[in-house]
Formats: sequence, C-alpha cells, structure tokens
Amino acid sequence: MAANWMRRTFVAAACASAALLTACGSSSVDSAISPDRFVVFGDGLADQGQLGTSFTVNDGSVNNWTSQLAARYDVKLTPASKGGWNYAYGNARISQSPDAAGNASTPTVVKQIDTFLAANKFADNDMVVISAGVSDVIANTMAFINGTITQDQLMANATQAGADLAAQVTRVINAGAKHVVVTGTFDLGRTPWAKQIDKEQLLTQVMLALNNRLKIDINPLGGKQVLYIDAAYQVNLFQGNPGAYGFQNSDTAICTSVDAGAGIGTGNNRVNSALCTPNTLLPNADPIRYVFSDNVYLTPEANRRLGEYARDIIVLQW
Repeated sequence: MAANWMRRTFVAAACASAALLTACGSSSVDSAISPDRFVVFGDGLADQGQLGTSFTVNDGSVNNWTSQLAARYDVKLTPASKGGWNYAYGNARISQSPDAAGNASTPTVVKQIDTFLAANKFADNDMVVISAGVSDVIANTMAFINGTITQDQLMANATQAGADLAAQVTRVINAGAKHVVVTGTFDLGRTPWAKQIDKEQLLTQVMLALNNRLKIDINPLGGKQVLYIDAAYQVNLFQGNPGAYGFQNSDTAICTSVDAGAGIGTGNNRVNSALCTPNTLLPNADPIRYVFSDNVYLTPEANRRLGEYARDIIVLQW
C-alpha cells in the first residue's frame, strides 16, 4: 500500500513539475537517452501530413506535437508517405475499420504497425510513439448519437479500444522496441465539439473508459520501456487555464475551413482543420492564442506545447 502511495506521489510530482516547465517554456535538462530515430503510429493527433496536410492550421511551422518532440532531440520526422517514419494517419482507429469518417482504406494503428514490421525492425536507439484514441472516441460517440449503438455499447467499445491500444504497445515491445511513448486520447469533453453537441460529460466518460483501460493494461510492462504521456491532463490545463499557457481562447475553433464531406468524423459540413491554412481563419484571429484549430484538433501552438510536455516527462523518466 505504501509503495502504491509513493508511486502515485511520484507520478503526480512529475506531472506537476512538467506542467510548470511547459508553462514557462520548456525544460533545459538533457535527456539521458538520445534517439537516432522516431517511429510513430497513430491517428490525426499524430499525423504530420500523410495526405499532404495535418489536422491543425497548416502554416508551414512545426505544427504537430510529434514533430516538436522529435525536433527537441534533433531528429527530423516526416510522414511515411514521404519516405519517413511517421505512419500516423488522420481519422485512423486503433483496430477497427472504417475510420472515423467512414473511409475503409485508412490504415488502422494495427495495420500501420503491420506495414512497418513487414519491411523493418526496431533498433535499440529508436523512440517509438503510439498516439491514438481520438478517432475511436469520435466514431463510437457518433454511432451512439445516430442511434446505432447504446450508451452501454459505447462505453464497452471505448474500453475495448483502450485494451486494443495496450495490445499494440505490448506488440512493439515484443518486436524489439526499447523505448515506447504512448498516449491515449485527450478529453474530447473539453472541446468545442462537446459543447456544440451538448455531450461534455459523456465524452469525458468515454475518454476515461479508453485511457483507464490502456493504463491498466500497460502497467505490468513497467516504466523501463513504456512511458504514458497524459495528453488529457495537459490539454485540460490549456483549456481550463489558457492564460497560464499564453492562450486567450480555449472554447472556439479558429479555422473556418468547412468540409462538405465527413471531414474529421463529426458530421458533414463541419470545420476540418486538414483543410485549414492561414487564409481560412477567423477574422483578425491569432492562432498562437487559440487552443483548438477545428472543433476537436489542436492548433500548432497547442501541439508544440504538448510536444514540450511530452519531452519533459521523458526527461523525468528516462
């Protein structure tokens, strides 16, 4: 019991320390590990532009948190579609198909890992990042809203998605990965989408079901090889106390790029940040001051700060 209490205390202290570092800018402490390569699997939160654009404001900057994390180690990360090692794909689900927008051709996280392992091996000095869950929350919540599944099924599906994600973490370790960073979903109950559809509490419950199962299932793997990055914790700080992180708006999407199709999976004729550029922003709005690009995904600045937070946690652990 005492050991568990000490472990919880350490984790809380680590998170608090990292949050302070992120609020101030970033940590100046060097990491004990120096990866030669980042290999990334995931959904739109980690997609650097598999189809040419990312799910954020596409302004030519370092606009994805995985890009920011890799850059802090002086590693260039590019999408697999351009010959790089980031396999993350917008709208991708963990193991289920079609994707959040109904596209059956989008590779799941399972298939992304299949593709990598079919032709490559993990090296001892790789940093593997697995970041998924957002698309599963969207797809299952929309199925509930549309009446195709019950709320009990929604929660069961979220729990299963967390277990499926944990299984992929175990899989890459068994395939030789030495350092695996994993995030589940951030809290979509705190997004503009949740407010738009009046489902804040439900979406938070779905997030917790997925992330809690993920954390339970990866816990036996220990911290030597696996590190959980609590994206939900950090994005909640941005949303709940924006001024402390340099933001002024945490409730409104800055992009105006409406997609006539299914877009990010939240319905037709909704803003899709994959279509967003500096020319499709709210009048006189500064993306550095906004948390959300569309009703779900983060702005470049929020992505960069999430990347800094991830590095701070890595430095504390490894």
